[in-house]
Formats: sequence, C-alpha cells, structure tokens
Amino acid sequence: MKVFLRGFSFAFSGIRDTFKTELNFRFHFFAMLAAIVLGFVFALSREEWLWIGLAITLVMASELMNTGIEALADLVSKEYHPLVKKAKDASAGAVLFCSIFAIIIGASVFIPKLLVLFTL
Repeated sequence: MKVFLRGFSFAFSGIRDTFKTELNFRFHFFAMLAAIVLGFVFALSREEWLWIGLAITLVMASELMNTGIEALADLVSKEYHPLVKKAKDASAGAVLFCSIFAIIIGASVFIPKLLVLFTL
C-alpha cells in the first residue's frame, strides 16, 4: 500500500514542478479555473460538465506529457537533432490539438449562455 500511495506523491510532484516551471501549463491551469468558475456561474448541466471536464483533462494531461517528453528529449541531446525536434514538435502538436478541441467545447457550452445573458 505504501508503494501505491508513494506513486501519488510522485504524480503530485510532477504536477507541482510543471506548474512552477512551465508558462503554458500555468496558462492552461488558470483557463481551467476560469471554466470551472463559469460552469458554476451558469449552472452547467451534467452533460455540459462532462464535456468541459473532458476538455480540461485532455489539455492538462497533454501539457504534462509534453513537458515530460521535452525533458527527456533535452536529456538525450542538448544539441540539435532532427529526431529530438520531431518528438518535441509532435508533443507540442498534441497540446495544440487538445487545446483547439477545448476551445470548441468551451465555445459551444458558454457562448449560448453568454448570448442569453447579454440579450436580456
């Protein structure tokens, strides 16, 4: 059981370190908080929460994986190497892909609610 619980401490350490060192992760973290606050303000339905939660999870998980891949790539080669570039670019592309999905989800959930609010 100790080994199992210690795994959580490693995971939280990775999240904390990424928050401290990665600007893009902090940006997405605060965007996540804004989406959660807006979700409570607009009293999202269960289905809307599930979509917002999926979008948040994908973006945050892809940011964490991107950070891990970049750290490993830097460890393998400090000098330019086309395969290191390919790994870094692909992991950054994954974050971009998930972020675009999150923007689409956020817009489809929140824009109709904002329109109702501003047309009253």
